[in-house]
Amino acid sequence: MAHLKRLRAPLTWKIERKTKKWAVKPSPGAHPAERSVPLAIVIRDYLKLADNAREAKKIISSRNVLVDGKARIDHKFPCGLMDVVSFPKMEEHYRVLIDSRGILRLVKITEEEAKWKLSRIENKTTIKKGKTQLNMHDGRNIIVEEDDYKTGDVLKISIPEQEIIEKIPMKKGYVALIIGGTHAGEISEIEEVMVTMAPSPNIVKLKEFSTIKQYVFPVGKDKPMIELPKVNVYG
Repeated sequence: MAHLKRLRAPLTWKIERKTKKWAVKPSPGAHPAERSVPLAIVIRDYLKLADNAREAKKIISSRNVLVDGKARIDHKFPCGLMDVVSFPKMEEHYRVLIDSRGILRLVKITEEEAKWKLSRIENKTTIKKGKTQLNMHDGRNIIVEEDDYKTGDVLKISIPEQEIIEKIPMKKGYVALIIGGTHAGEISEIEEVMVTMAPSPNIVKLKEFSTIKQYVFPVGKDKPMIELPKVNVYG
């Protein structure tokens, strides 16, 4: 379908459901629909920079909206978890995060913070000349000379250059953001990664609870590198 009814929009979107019939359907991209928000909705519904979709499209087509340091002109472009949305003329920057209610939020960040993002390694591929290609959660691929990385590790990378600044491994002693399940939006310390030999997913034991590995997103050593969204009980 080319259209999306608001009532059927992902529950992770912070939009009013009954005021209008239609919502913007995200273009196919690196992020799944439930973990991303179309750029037009970011402009109109999240930041209130436009009153309607036409105004949002005009702002976007002017090439004044950057996602991870690159201008995006597709109003359906999916802005996903950890993406950085910037408005250079306004000197404002935001990071896409998930709150404790499982809702995708925009957290305002500084210009310095907007120069980097966190990206999780989903899988790895050996390519020519013995190099390794790291396939990240946001669709980007990073080629490294030495394979010192594991799936589940998170890289702090510069944007848009995507140079590796730091590695945040998924191992004991590091803190992680939970991005799915009943504990979505919570931060907890990793105690153990339990590998299962069965087809079922690996389990990560955290300080307060356990969850599957795909829901665990390491974000720092002793404390999170990112500022978490504050939940407003009124919406």
